[in-house]
Amino acid sequence: MVQIMSMMKFLLNYGIELTSFLGLTVLMVPFIISIIVPFVTFIAVIFVYNKLISDNEITVMVASGLSPKQIARPALIVATILAALHLCLNLWVVPSTQAKFYSTQWNLRYGLAHMKLQEAAFTQLADGLVVYVDKVSGHDLSQVMLSDMRDENSPITIFAEKGKLISTTRGLSIVMTNGSLQTNGNTMTTGTFDSFDMDLNVADKEGDSVFKVRRIPTNTLIKTILDSPSEKQHKMVLAELSTRFLAPLMNIILAALCTVILLRTSLLRRRTSIAPALAVAAMAVTMSLFMSASNIIGSLTAFGLLTLTLFIALGGILFILFKK
Repeated sequence: MVQIMSMMKFLLNYGIELTSFLGLTVLMVPFIISIIVPFVTFIAVIFVYNKLISDNEITVMVASGLSPKQIARPALIVATILAALHLCLNLWVVPSTQAKFYSTQWNLRYGLAHMKLQEAAFTQLADGLVVYVDKVSGHDLSQVMLSDMRDENSPITIFAEKGKLISTTRGLSIVMTNGSLQTNGNTMTTGTFDSFDMDLNVADKEGDSVFKVRRIPTNTLIKTILDSPSEKQHKMVLAELSTRFLAPLMNIILAALCTVILLRTSLLRRRTSIAPALAVAAMAVTMSLFMSASNIIGSLTAFGLLTLTLFIALGGILFILFKK
């Protein structure tokens, strides 16, 4: 919800249509799902098994001869299925939708999609950049006045009979014909032109060149490590790879952790009201440790150690769960 609400500024600042906004929001859904899946798995398991314990159904199952392994099997099967779906989501769906999201977001911000100049009105494209247009026909403009005050030492004022908005890789540009230009630096300079192409430079300074690992395909991300990127990019790539490949394993670990705490405490024949709270605390600690470790990975060796640690932890939890 925080991610979605942060995009409300598009409706306010850029005049984006509701359909475009909803399309942008939909592109965020796979990424949001990839974050919450382990927590949803844990919540589902703790809800179902705590209900079974409170209704004394676990006691009946054990009395009928079922082992903790057999009782926990449904939770582990569901967690394994969700882990497989989570892995597919992380490896293919999230990178493709995030690439589309950033591309769409950039176009909505700085492309022609959001640029709707009003006739006979002043439009502020950026701080210090104002455009007045007498008539608008699509992206064709008539009687254009442009005031660029972004450089206080060299403000520019341009008048032109006609203009046309075009989209470039840098953002918006406006091509003006039959006009005059005036600059007020240390000395005032005026001149006329037949054609003048001005980059409006309203795009983010970081533009589209920011290294966003989330939108890079997984195979490309793996190759990036071999291309000797900068130290910062190297850590970002490893952190992203650990999230994509290892986060799905947390579905199984959290489900196993929840069942081992709830089932083992339910067999102690004493009040187990603290068992759910204990399971929640264990989940919080486990996820915090994983997220912290995945974010500080700085080498392939550390990545391998984290992978090994998770499998050892899962094996230990399953050993405690399955032992009689």
